[in-house]
Amino acid sequence: MTHNHSTRLAGLLANSAAVIIGLASLAVQAADEMKPFVLGSTSTGNVADKIDDVKGALSGKGFEIVGEYSPYADAHIIVVTNPGLKKAAASHERAGYVAAQRVSITRVTDEITRAGDQIQVSYTNPLYMAAAYRVNADLSGAADALEAALGAEKEYGPDEGLTATELAKYHYTFGMEYFDEPNQLASFDTHKEAVATVEKNLAAHVGGTRKVYRIDIPGSKQTVFGVSMVAEGETANKYMDETFIMSEIDFKPLRSTAHLPYEILVKGGDVEALHARFRIAVNFPDLSMMGKNSFMNIMPSPDAIQESLTLVAGGEIQEEF
Repeated sequence: MTHNHSTRLAGLLANSAAVIIGLASLAVQAADEMKPFVLGSTSTGNVADKIDDVKGALSGKGFEIVGEYSPYADAHIIVVTNPGLKKAAASHERAGYVAAQRVSITRVTDEITRAGDQIQVSYTNPLYMAAAYRVNADLSGAADALEAALGAEKEYGPDEGLTATELAKYHYTFGMEYFDEPNQLASFDTHKEAVATVEKNLAAHVGGTRKVYRIDIPGSKQTVFGVSMVAEGETANKYMDETFIMSEIDFKPLRSTAHLPYEILVKGGDVEALHARFRIAVNFPDLSMMGKNSFMNIMPSPDAIQESLTLVAGGEIQEEF
C-alpha cells in the first residue's frame, strides 16, 4: 500500500470514528434524564457585586453577551450566545430559540427566618433546551463552556428530569400545546420588514414590553428577540407581568429566574412566539395544575402574553365573542 493510500485510509477511519463518537454522544444524551436549569454556584453578598464577575467569566469562555436586565428586585439576567449555539439555531427554520442561553443571579432569603441570604448563579441547560426545541445538534460544547465559566453543582427544576425523547414530544397535559403549536403573531412580505416592526414596537414599549436582546442567526432568515413584559398603567393586565407570573410559579428554594425573558422569533416574514402554555410548562414541568403556586393562579397569563407579543409584532388582536 502506498503512503498516499495509507494516509487517505487513516483519514477516512478517523472521520468515521468521529461520526460514530458523535452519534454515540447524541444517543447517550437522548437516554439521560435532564432538567431545565443548572446551579453554577452559591455564595453570600448581593446581586450587584456578582454581575461583573459573572460577565467576565462568560466572556472568558467565548460567550457573547447579547443583553441583560433586572426583571425585579434581587434578580439579574444575562443572555449569551456563541458560534456553536448560532450554528445549532440555523439547523431548522424554528431552531432560533436555542441561540440564547440565559444566566441568572438571584438573591434568595429564607422566608421563615428572614435570614440566610444566598446568591444563586444559575443558567439554562443547553442540552435540555435543544431537546425541547427539537434541535438535532450536540450542544455539549456549550454546556461544558458554561460549566467552565460558572460551575455546575447540580441540574434542577422538576423533581424528576425528562429525556431528550420525552422533551421532543413534550406538552404539559391533554389539550395543551406542543413546541410546534406556537402563537402566530403577524406576517409580512419580507424578513426585513418583520424585524423592523418588532424593533420599532419594542423601542416604543408597546404592550408593556422592553427589548432585552436580539440575535440574528447566520445562514438563515431567523431573528430571535428577548422580550421583557411589565404591566404598566391603570388599565394594564397583571397576568402578562413577568414579576407577577414568577411570584406564582418560581417558589422553590432554588430559583428558576433564568426562565426569563420570553422570546419572539422572526422566521422569514412570519413572527411567532412559543405558546405560553408550552413555554412555561417546559421550564416548570412539575408545576401543579391546581392549588397554591399552580397553573390555575396564572390561567389568564397565556392569553395576556399572546396579546402583548401580538401588539409588538404588529399583528391583530383576535376578539373573542
